[in-house]
Amino acid sequence: MIWLVEGGQAHAQSMGLPIGYAVAVGVATCATLAALTAGSAGHPLGHLRYLAGFVVNEQPILVGYWLCAATLLAAAQGDLSGAAAWIVAAVAAGMVCALIVLVLRALPAATAIDKALDDGIGTGWREAVKGARAPRSDRARLVWPLRVRRHDVRRTAGIRYGDAGRANLLDLYRSRRDPARAELRPVLVHLHGGALVRGRKNREGLPLIYRLASHGWVCVSPNYRLRPSAQWPDHVVDVKKVIAWIRARGPEYGADPARIFLAGGSSGAQLAAVAALTASDPLLQPGFEEADTSVYAAISLYGHYGWGDAAPGTPPSSPLAYVRPDAPPFFIAHGDRDTVLPVSAARGFAAALRARSRDVVVYAEVPGGQHQFDLLHSVRCIALNDGIEAFADWLLGNGRAEVGQKPRSRSGLSGTSNRRHN
Repeated sequence: MIWLVEGGQAHAQSMGLPIGYAVAVGVATCATLAALTAGSAGHPLGHLRYLAGFVVNEQPILVGYWLCAATLLAAAQGDLSGAAAWIVAAVAAGMVCALIVLVLRALPAATAIDKALDDGIGTGWREAVKGARAPRSDRARLVWPLRVRRHDVRRTAGIRYGDAGRANLLDLYRSRRDPARAELRPVLVHLHGGALVRGRKNREGLPLIYRLASHGWVCVSPNYRLRPSAQWPDHVVDVKKVIAWIRARGPEYGADPARIFLAGGSSGAQLAAVAALTASDPLLQPGFEEADTSVYAAISLYGHYGWGDAAPGTPPSSPLAYVRPDAPPFFIAHGDRDTVLPVSAARGFAAALRARSRDVVVYAEVPGGQHQFDLLHSVRCIALNDGIEAFADWLLGNGRAEVGQKPRSRSGLSGTSNRRHN
């Protein structure tokens, strides 16, 4: 066996093929092709394509760095001297062209999200939320998307909100520029995904969390109980404990308990939607039945809206079971190339909300978006965060005096403009 391996390496070297360079280009090629050919969820290889192509689909610039670095290293070592090496280099050049295609596929995201806002809250929202576009520093982060944290945001980690040990800890993010907190600020609660079996509070949603905290929000990212030690509805009970904690303790940290935006991605979106639609439901608040767990609005990203998580005799786990006329405003976004959770389910949930809710429903289908497309700064992530902040600023400035009250018209906007789709 050793003789075969050594013989293969010697044969490759005799052909002028640098093994390390070929492997680096091969890995990038497989990932890029997985991203280019990914469709919607439901394909047997959907999860495999997600794992193989997620990074390159949402962060093509990182793969471009990888290919450029590998090519420069091979050239510096004198490895680009044979025909085989030049074939590998040609493949690398082809993959750079494919990466440009992926970038171009992402560019319509901002237009799609703006159109979703037009459909959900009316075309006058741009004037109402002037300034709620990503600052130049956000777009500069596209050059190095791994840089998520911001120096002007302070994170306070490991605050206890319940009695389930590490599973009931939360992190709190605030701007360093406003230490006195003389004025109570809006609150974003972000729930991580992970199919209710994995995930942590300090890994997901960080571009949105740091952005809003930098703009003066108080942002909360909690752990919650996971399977197998916990079962439905323990997870959503923990979410409601977080809301109750903000109601009781939030003002100590400058958080306005009357303006809580509940957000999440994947299974976190499922929890956010269920919690937002079951405000103060005593069945989901054992031991704190009297607590007010209503929220100002919900933000549901590439979420799970189906059935099957709940055991017989327990409350339903699908947000569809709780759709109601007095639902809070919703912002829903899903990638149209999500190979993990079907975009059709998001369409169905948005349609169900619009059919029954008296409040605004914004639904954005993000072109080329894969699952968890907001993990790091990317073209889609920044466009999404632009849309979320515009949605929130419009609600906050549109006369929603209290939770559960339908927004009043401002600048010709109607808080129920989504009703024209019914």
